[in-house]
Amino acid sequence: MRHELWFTAVLNKILGVPVAALLTRLGLPPTRPAHPIPNYIAMEILVILVILVGAFILRRRLSVERPGKFQQAMEVVVEFTRDLNSDIIGHGSERYLAIVGTLGVFVLLSNLLGLVPTFETPTASVPVTLGCAVVAFVYYNFQGFREHGPFGYLKHLCGPMLFIAPLMLPIEIFSNFFRLLSLTARLWANMLVGGILEGIFTGLIPIFVPALFMALHVFVSFMQAYVFMILPAVYISFAVAEED
Repeated sequence: MRHELWFTAVLNKILGVPVAALLTRLGLPPTRPAHPIPNYIAMEILVILVILVGAFILRRRLSVERPGKFQQAMEVVVEFTRDLNSDIIGHGSERYLAIVGTLGVFVLLSNLLGLVPTFETPTASVPVTLGCAVVAFVYYNFQGFREHGPFGYLKHLCGPMLFIAPLMLPIEIFSNFFRLLSLTARLWANMLVGGILEGIFTGLIPIFVPALFMALHVFVSFMQAYVFMILPAVYISFAVAEED
């Protein structure tokens, strides 16, 4: 049994009984009824709370004449996401600014959370990265159906020529589900392996090495968040692209 973090313990004390009851009613009884919320779910909730509090503070302090440092930092994030979407998706990319930016911020904060003492990196758990991948998967396919209509999107997946449709459609369907697996595994593997190596080497050499691995953790965290912004944007561009 993994050690329960203090934040997880607080959540289980407050919400443990109703969560266990809900899971039981859904036919998914928890193995530990008194502690149904695992660490990775608690860490996700913490990241979401941080984002919500940050959004509330930003909204209260928005200023055109005298923007604060936090507002300026968020404007850099928005401009970065806008430019990325524009380069990859092109016309109409503003529509997808919120989803790509939110995924990037959520993944980045989740990646970095493990650097805070007494917390863990939720993206080192498969259910978390799978959840993020499912959000991206459902969203870009929804946008494809929205842009082309149900039959138009299926036609879009069949390729430009009708006679190769029986070959292209299965390939495209497999490719779409492989994207789901790729998004899940890439982020999970990088954060999990990084955390394991950091724990091993800092235990063996407790001087200087922890600082080096913390710097590496920060670099990998930003890189993986960047990748998790690029790939959904690419998939959206494929889904909404007009036929030539």
